[in-house]
Amino acid sequence: MIDYHVHLWQHAPLLPLQASVDQLGDYCARAVQLGVTELAITEHSSRFRQFDALLRGWWEQDPSLARQAETATCWDEELGADLDQYVETALAARAAGLPIVVGLEVDYFPGQMQKVADLLDGYPFDVLLGSVHWIGAWLFDALDWARAQEQWAARGVERVWHDYTASVEELACTQAVDVLAHPDLAKVAGHRPAAPDEFCDRIAEAARACGLAAELNSAGWRKPCAEAYPDRRLLARFHDYQVPITTASDAHRLPDVAWRIADVCAMAIAAGYTEVSAFRHRARTPCPLHQSGRSDALTRADPVRSIGDPP
Repeated sequence: MIDYHVHLWQHAPLLPLQASVDQLGDYCARAVQLGVTELAITEHSSRFRQFDALLRGWWEQDPSLARQAETATCWDEELGADLDQYVETALAARAAGLPIVVGLEVDYFPGQMQKVADLLDGYPFDVLLGSVHWIGAWLFDALDWARAQEQWAARGVERVWHDYTASVEELACTQAVDVLAHPDLAKVAGHRPAAPDEFCDRIAEAARACGLAAELNSAGWRKPCAEAYPDRRLLARFHDYQVPITTASDAHRLPDVAWRIADVCAMAIAAGYTEVSAFRHRARTPCPLHQSGRSDALTRADPVRSIGDPP
């Protein structure tokens, strides 16, 4: 089993954002207890100073001054990591024998993705997750922001899902990422469209047409939507459209690493999947999908196995 979506830091203001090999070692020790053999470190791109220098002020395109101010505050409070240090730490962990995959969760910013792709080309990433968290400057999954959640009533559920799906389609077409992360995140607060089939088809077709994998992510079980991302309907569409998948916990703290990873693997098997996708140097390799089982690969003493090598 693989966990291809793991963060180093929680969402909280003004945290010290310094990656360390020891932290990655703790993450891997936790993962092996749950049968995970490979861990992708995929911190949010917005936490890095290099992205701030590239994109700062993108929120000023939103017509609401209040949303602009709110997003600017959120952006600044969670900023401060150095992308070079982050990547160097992940590479050092791998050199120490930990099966770490070097990744990033890349947010979608309309009209900015070529600049983002040019920046990322300068780093030795294995996998890039693509996410839609903002619609304009509205951070729609900020569940603890009352003003943000009021937007659901103001905009209407159908419009939100249309705007979200259009953003996913646009992100996929940029070819800047490899995997669609939590592909139906618009349901996070529990708001679902009356007729979801159109949105499922559009998201699945975007992934297929653009050659992307889709993520099966357990974090939705920790949210008001109370189900994995994607739900069984969209997962079935991905299978029908022959979209490959990864599996993930979307952990932001140690106890959530590999959380319910066996459950998402069981979902994938029930949907007809027999393999998951691993990545090296942004190239996808299919690996057999195992619902359970423990591996000793996650130890500092052992060399990192290449994907496809015998255990």
